[in-house]
Amino acid sequence: MTFRARSKPRKDISTCSVQNNSPAIRLGALANQALTLFNDRLPHKPYFSDDLQFGVRIAGKERALLAKYIQFNQPHAMYWLCFDVDRAGAAIDWADLGAPAPTLTIKNPDNGHAHLLYALHTAVRTAPDGRAAPLKYAAAIENALRKKLGADAGYSGLICKNPNHLHWQITVWQPELYTLDWLADYLDLGAANDREILPDYGLGRNCTLFDKTRKWAYRAIRQGWPQYDQWLQACFERAKAYNLQFSAPLDENEVMGVAKSVAKWTSKTLTEASFDEFVQKTHTSDIQSIRGRKGGKVSRGGGRKSLGEPWVDIGVSRRTFFRLRKLGMLLDK
Repeated sequence: MTFRARSKPRKDISTCSVQNNSPAIRLGALANQALTLFNDRLPHKPYFSDDLQFGVRIAGKERALLAKYIQFNQPHAMYWLCFDVDRAGAAIDWADLGAPAPTLTIKNPDNGHAHLLYALHTAVRTAPDGRAAPLKYAAAIENALRKKLGADAGYSGLICKNPNHLHWQITVWQPELYTLDWLADYLDLGAANDREILPDYGLGRNCTLFDKTRKWAYRAIRQGWPQYDQWLQACFERAKAYNLQFSAPLDENEVMGVAKSVAKWTSKTLTEASFDEFVQKTHTSDIQSIRGRKGGKVSRGGGRKSLGEPWVDIGVSRRTFFRLRKLGMLLDK
C-alpha cells in the first residue's frame, strides 16, 4: 500500500483496528512509508533541537534526524499541516471531534500530548511569488481545523516532535495524502468564523506579513524613488518590524522572501516615470473639472448651516454657549 491522494474521503481503511475501533498501525510497512515520506520532504538544512529550553540550531539533514525536534516543512513550501494538541488523549480524540484522520500522530508518552500531522498531496507555496488564492484557502482550512481539534493557537509551526526519535510514540492513521478540498469536506467553511484567517497563526502570518508590507511599499517607494539595494533593505526592515508583532514570528528567511518579492515588484512596476504618467492621465484639467462639479453637487446644500458667532452677541465664550444651549438655558430667536 502506498501513500496517494484522493479527491474524496475514503470510505473504508484496510488497516488494523485499535482503541474505539479506529484504524491505526504502529509498526510495519505503513509506518516505514510514513517515515520515508516525512524524511524525503524535510529541508536540506532543517532547524532542530534536543531541548527546547536551549532554542533551535540548524544543520544538515543527517544531524537533524537524530534530534528530538525537527523542522518539518521547507522554507517556501508547506507539505504538512501540523497541530499541537496539549491534552491527554490528543492522539486519538480527533475522531470524537469530527476531524479528519491525521496522517500520523506523534505522542509524548509522558503526558499524552501530541502533534497531529496531515500530509498534503500538493505543497502549498508560502513564498510571496506564489498564488494568493491557494495560500488564503489553505490558511482558512488550517485555522478551521485548528479550532476543530482544539489545538494550540500559539504554536509557531516551525518544528515538531521528530517521528524518527525513539522517545515518541508514532501512529499512522491515514495512508492517503490529503488535498485541501478533502480536508475542507470536514469543515464548515461556509460559516463566517470558519472562513477566518487568523493573522497571528500558521499560514495566516504569511498572508498578513505580505499584505502589510506591500501596502506600506506602495506609498513608501514614492519618497525619493530609492535604488534597488537600498529599497530592498528598507522593505526587509519594515517586514521584520511587522513580523515582530506576531506572538510566534516567522523565520527570518521567510521574512526576507516577503521583502524581496515586494521590493522586486514595486521597483519594477512603480517607477517615477510610471507614476508621473499615471498622474498626468488622472489629473487633467477636464477630469479635475468633472470631479469639482460632482463634488459641488454632493455638498451643495447638504452641509450643516453656519451658526455664525452667537456667543459673541451674548458676551460668553463658545464653549459656554454650547453648554448653556445643551442645558436649555438659551432662548431660541
